Amino acid sequence: MSANPGFQQFQHAFARHLRDPHHVSRPPGIDGRRARIYQRLLFNNLRGFLDRCFPVCRALLGEARWTRLIRCFWRDWPLATPWFREIPREFVRYLNDGEIAMPRPRWLADLARHEWAELAVDVMDAPIPSHDAHGELLAHKVVLNPAMMNLAYDWSVHRIGPDFRPRKPQPTFIVVHRDAADEVHFTEVNALTSRLLDLLAECENGRQAINRLAAELGHADSAALAVQAAPLLAGFRERGIILGTTP
Repeated sequence: MSANPGFQQFQHAFARHLRDPHHVSRPPGIDGRRARIYQRLLFNNLRGFLDRCFPVCRALLGEARWTRLIRCFWRDWPLATPWFREIPREFVRYLNDGEIAMPRPRWLADLARHEWAELAVDVMDAPIPSHDAHGELLAHKVVLNPAMMNLAYDWSVHRIGPDFRPRKPQPTFIVVHRDAADEVHFTEVNALTSRLLDLLAECENGRQAINRLAAELGHADSAALAVQAAPLLAGFRERGIILGTTP
């Protein structure tokens, strides 16, 4: 139990005021000018992280709507993480799960997740596992790059920009990975390739993954599918999406 519950209550009251100064009164004893300075510092700090992570979202919404959206996030979302680099992740969660009254494009949450993925993969703590870089992918367990995200979207997020704002959903699949030089790359794939990557992570070897994919597709000739998949898997290994096989 806290030795000073009154101080904790004061902290919570002050935090509520800083998040929503227009509707929550500041606690007694707090100078208004100092509170406004502190509020601006906190908000501008928060906004700085979001501006850097979501430049396309910001540009397409415009400064006024972007600022309003960040204020709603700051006010309404239970932002409890102490890590600044996790703030963009929480913003993506807010766009997906928060109760947001302000009008916004239907594709905004997907676009934000697409922009955030670069940061997420860049800072991912993903030690490289032991692997055989030249192992036979069909015969052995495939080792995928641990610094990778296999993402599915309802909208063609990689095309959204000043010259293109989609009107209709278009299922889109993008693999984001970090290479050996710590550079982050985006690779557009189709639904089958995205599913194959998921199966490679689950199955004992590449052939088993292809057999399962063939069964899901109702494809009678899994051997023919394996022949078609071979150059795809080789390309993934060359790019660093696949590292190799277990030793």
